Amino acid sequence: MKTAYIVIDMQNDFIDMALGTKEATSIVGPMAKYLSSLPEDSFIVATRDTHQEDYLDTNEGKHLPVKHCIEGSKGWEITEALKDISFTKIINKPNFGVSAPEWKSILGEVEEIVLMGLCTDICVVSNALALKVAYPEKKVSVIKSLCAGVTPETHEAAIKTMAMCQVEII
Repeated sequence: MKTAYIVIDMQNDFIDMALGTKEATSIVGPMAKYLSSLPEDSFIVATRDTHQEDYLDTNEGKHLPVKHCIEGSKGWEITEALKDISFTKIINKPNFGVSAPEWKSILGEVEEIVLMGLCTDICVVSNALALKVAYPEKKVSVIKSLCAGVTPETHEAAIKTMAMCQVEII
């Protein structure tokens, strides 16, 4: 049985740089410990929010006018705390989520999908719902304690939204 572990946007800009929060910082150590405890042959995919220098001219940049995750920058990099994790694949995504067809192409046949990462209320929820569309009969779950949102309140709202859409919250 293949379980896919999806690590969403554990990048410096979301942890302790441009858009960092104390909640995001607090999940880094526990996530590194969790991922390190998985069997060596685990299927672990990481996503990276990936923008270009013209970010502020994009639709997203007009709604969130904070330059972040500019490809090649320190803020774009996955946190050093996860450097020892052997990611099966790293996906650079230009917006909040990967589409359902893209997820199917990336993951192939899976029995279960487990998500964690940042930000619960933007990219985690977007990808969890796309994965439910891609795999409607498979178990898709989110590890609540290994996620952080823009604020604690919006984190909780996203958790409730995902639960209502049949994403298991663990």
